[in-house]
Amino acid sequence: MSAEQMSVGEMLAATVPMARTLRLEFLETTAERAVVRLPDQPEYHNHVGGPHAGAMFTLAESASGAIVIAAFGDQLHRAVPLAVTARIDYRKLAMGTLTATAALGRSVADVVAELDGGARPEFPVTVALTREDGAVTGEMTVVWTLRPNS
Repeated sequence: MSAEQMSVGEMLAATVPMARTLRLEFLETTAERAVVRLPDQPEYHNHVGGPHAGAMFTLAESASGAIVIAAFGDQLHRAVPLAVTARIDYRKLAMGTLTATAALGRSVADVVAELDGGARPEFPVTVALTREDGAVTGEMTVVWTLRPNS
């Protein structure tokens, strides 16, 4: 299967070793929303029996990357997406399977217009981490940039 035929989730699983290691499941990847699931896996538990904070961070960051690729994949010939900063807040005890839902904080058109103008645009992606009962266990904001190719 060529890169053009792969879904965003398949591409990230193929190119990002941590996504494969944690067996992340890319459920939805569009320019409007990305939904990624971390199955409950005892080998990635913390001292209280839930997902380790590092696994939760990777889940949320992967969801943010999925929406960035879905939204700006057509710009990869001229710019590379890079995470600039990331902040995660742990809200409630996370247990069992977790789902990360990501949303862009700026419109695709605005970001591309800034890139067209010769700038290096930055834009936030917000991610909610939820348990199977719907409780929000964490929230992450990742600021991304599209760095123009030299």
